[in-house]
This record gives sequence, structure tokens and C-alpha cells, in this order.
Amino acid sequence: MPNYRRASIKGGLFFFTVVLEDRTSHLLVEQIDRFRSCYRVAQERRPFETIAICVLPDHLHVVWALRDDDADYPIRWALIKSGFSRGLKSQKHSRSLSAKREKGIWQRRYWEHAIRDDADLARHIDYIHFNPVKHDHVSRVADWPHSSFHRFVERGWLAADWGGDVKEIAGSFGE
Repeated sequence: MPNYRRASIKGGLFFFTVVLEDRTSHLLVEQIDRFRSCYRVAQERRPFETIAICVLPDHLHVVWALRDDDADYPIRWALIKSGFSRGLKSQKHSRSLSAKREKGIWQRRYWEHAIRDDADLARHIDYIHFNPVKHDHVSRVADWPHSSFHRFVERGWLAADWGGDVKEIAGSFGE
């Protein structure tokens, strides 16, 4: 069995890309209230701060800040993914999935990146907020409802028309 190496940084800042198994699915936005509820429960059970987030139909991007004494983001993803999947109809049926009590809704792994500095953080936040435009879900960042972009605008950190003439955010973000 592979031993995936994950960064273990107590109090770290991390960028994640988490993807549904079916990349043509719209399950995350169709079930956005379910996702938000599971996310909130995980956050209450294992506190973390959400710096930026964007939920798209088949995947999501997020930056988390963990507590100073904590590096265990995998347990948080397990709580979110299992909570979201519980009660949903299985997407695939196989012995492997059944043995692991999985429903085939999520890809088993996810992309994580330890944020290195302020410039790296800013680049990842920009990528998160611009992602609905990148995937042609909307033509303006402000038009996507499932994004922390709106919170950034409310707080005066970004202009409401931010990203209007941007075509792409440079970098490797796990897609």
C-alpha cells in the first residue's frame, strides 16, 4: 500500500483541491447546503480557519489555517467527505469501495500545498476566486455565489469588479 507523504506543519497554512470522482457531476452545487453543513460540523469538531474557498460543481479549492498545536488536516477532510457522502446514493459499486465503506463520490486523494509566504498565499487566494471564470461557469468572478470572494469584497480587500480582465492565474494548483 502506498505511503503518501503529506506536509505536517502545526499551525500551517494549506491550499487544497478536493475533487468529486465524477468530473461531469454538479453534485457539490446541487447539494451546497449539505456540503456547508458537513463543512461546519467538521470545523466545530476540529477547529480551523477558512481563509478563502470556492465550491464548484465537481471540485473545490480552499486555504485553511490550522491551530498552532495542530497539523491534522486529513481528519478534517475525512469528516467533510464522509459527512457529505452519508445519505447520498452510491455513485459506483465495487468490492474495493464496499470494503472501505466508500460510495465513489469523492476522489480518494486530494491536492495539498503548504503555503510558503505572503506572495504564495495571495497567488492561491486569487486562483481560488478566479476559478469559476477559468472553468467557464461565469464570466465575472462576482457572479459565482459559492465563493469567499464576496466576503473579501464586503471587507474591502478586493474590488467588486476584481478579475474582470484577467485571463489566467499562473501557477500549479492541483487540477
